[in-house]
Amino acid sequence: MEKTILIRYGDLVLKGKNRNIFTTQVKKLIKEKLKDLDVSYEFDYNHVLVNFKSNDLNKVKERLMLVTGIHSFSLVYRTLPNIKMIADLAIKVIREEIIKKTTFKVETKRIDKSFPKTSLEISQSVAKKILPKVSDLIEVDVKNPNQILNIELRPKEALLYFKKEKALGGFPIGIGGKGLLMLSGGIDSPVAAFMMMKQGVEVELFHFESTPMTPLESVQKVIDISRELSKYMPKGKIKLHLVPFTNIHKEILKNVSDSYTITIMRRIMYHMAETYAKNNNILSIINGESVNQVASQTLESILVVESVTNLPILRPLIAFDKDDIIDISKKINTYHTSIKPFNDCCSIYVPKRPVIKPTIERSLYEESKFNFKPLIEESLRTIKTLIIKEDNKINILNYGFDLEDALNSLKDIKNEDWIKR
Repeated sequence: MEKTILIRYGDLVLKGKNRNIFTTQVKKLIKEKLKDLDVSYEFDYNHVLVNFKSNDLNKVKERLMLVTGIHSFSLVYRTLPNIKMIADLAIKVIREEIIKKTTFKVETKRIDKSFPKTSLEISQSVAKKILPKVSDLIEVDVKNPNQILNIELRPKEALLYFKKEKALGGFPIGIGGKGLLMLSGGIDSPVAAFMMMKQGVEVELFHFESTPMTPLESVQKVIDISRELSKYMPKGKIKLHLVPFTNIHKEILKNVSDSYTITIMRRIMYHMAETYAKNNNILSIINGESVNQVASQTLESILVVESVTNLPILRPLIAFDKDDIIDISKKINTYHTSIKPFNDCCSIYVPKRPVIKPTIERSLYEESKFNFKPLIEESLRTIKTLIIKEDNKINILNYGFDLEDALNSLKDIKNEDWIKR
């Protein structure tokens, strides 16, 4: 039996005159993810057919689950658009895919409307021919079947399949510009990155690190998280910008009233993110905030913090429950890294009673207590950018006691291109 993978675009076919821009990017992403496998492609208006070696089936399916912009895909069996040939193939397919007796029906979709029978007539004709041959495995139930044999009739062939596997959906990464994701070591921000990728946004990661005030393990956490996120990105790589924050962090703790430390810290972070984004043609800032989840995510706090920037702030998780966020983090394999007990600068030295209804006036007063502008300029000037790929499995803990030592040691390792010089 000739097998192939049928990939469907879903809502991309509704994009009108811009449709080709979207589908071209999806095709490019598919080819990137499958480039090391022995496959060939057949491209059509609203689908892609991927021909593969039988022992690569699981690899192909796993890779397709990393491509944004794909609505669904199916393992399909191909034959000529002839009732007898379809029925003969259906018997083989049932014998291969159905293990124990189950309920069943046939559904037909005529892509080629010139076929001489209606969809219902084709389904009935095929069912009539196959039932006597596979009655040990199937019995008809047209209202609530456990299995549906799908037949798609096209101009030159018929495709048969049982399962339609839901893919990531959304839009192909790269079609929606770039966003700068403020990445902590927690659960929420990696999920926010993934959600924006699904909407076609190419994401760069911006992490504020306060070593040695925070452990070097906190940086390793974000490297490991970045590695998981890189799987979804074009060419399987993602930029992680490590922003030195120690000196700013110390000044905040030294000068700002305890209840306002988190508010001022976040305002400075947003100011720095905006400056970096504008200097690098990045169109938006992304974060993992969810309304009222913590003190810094009340509406009052959100208003005060984002008032320092005029870039769009995208919050894909804004109305999500924590359980929903955790579910997604497990699916994208970031959860178990995120919960490792190594604090970053946002979770260490947390005030006992953080303000939940801050004001802009009070925030400006707190910021006037010290001159943070030279510190910001120095921090932005000394950002370290890592190019993270799925196969970058170096543990920086093995190369130094602080981040600077570790990165300097890694620069001397041959054949390592993941530190942007």
